[in-house]
Amino acid sequence: MRKRVDMSAKILVVDDEPGVRDMLCDALSIAGYEPTAANDGFAAHLLLRDYKFDLIITDINMPVMDGYELLERLRTAGDTTPAILLTARGERADVARGLKLGADDYVTKPFGLEELTLRVAAILRRTQGSVATEVEAVVLSVGSVTLDEDAHLVTVDGASVDLSPTEFKLLHELMKRPNKVVTKNQLLDAVWDMGFANNASVVDTYISYLRKKVHVGGFEGIKTVRGIGFQIVGDV
Repeated sequence: MRKRVDMSAKILVVDDEPGVRDMLCDALSIAGYEPTAANDGFAAHLLLRDYKFDLIITDINMPVMDGYELLERLRTAGDTTPAILLTARGERADVARGLKLGADDYVTKPFGLEELTLRVAAILRRTQGSVATEVEAVVLSVGSVTLDEDAHLVTVDGASVDLSPTEFKLLHELMKRPNKVVTKNQLLDAVWDMGFANNASVVDTYISYLRKKVHVGGFEGIKTVRGIGFQIVGDV
């Protein structure tokens, strides 16, 4: 059973092109959301000081303050509002930079409105929370890594590890299946709520982030199974 999406969710649209802003706001309104527009990162930053949004959709290339700087300022200040980056850049390094700064997803221009609204719904489903439909272990342990789902806490050898919501969810999906291989498509569906194969690189990117944070104290349990996916093992 899928999580329900709050169709009154408030979404901040940030783009310096009026035509793009209007198109996105119209599409989101038709889909039942409540969009607010800002014409650059600085204007968006001011809005975010006074108002709470459920999601940010922001272009990267903008005057005054671009999407990277906006995202970096928000995350540095502890603002974890989910964000989708709009980018005309096809370079993987640009996408990786946005994800590393804390973006939840990205869409490359030109894009289809249907695809974008599907991605919006997917992010809102995994960030708004819902009642679980099946009983799962509250505390999971694999090797020296322990994950407490209720406390949203991960420790390695007893030391707390700071993970983003997406990193936490990815680790959770691996730890629910210790020593078993989880395919990229399974992770895309479970963590990002989409199984699009052409987005598989986002899994590789977040796996690398996880390894940097939990591969400490001799633990190196997150393994790549070439051509298939990943697994976490306790005895390495």
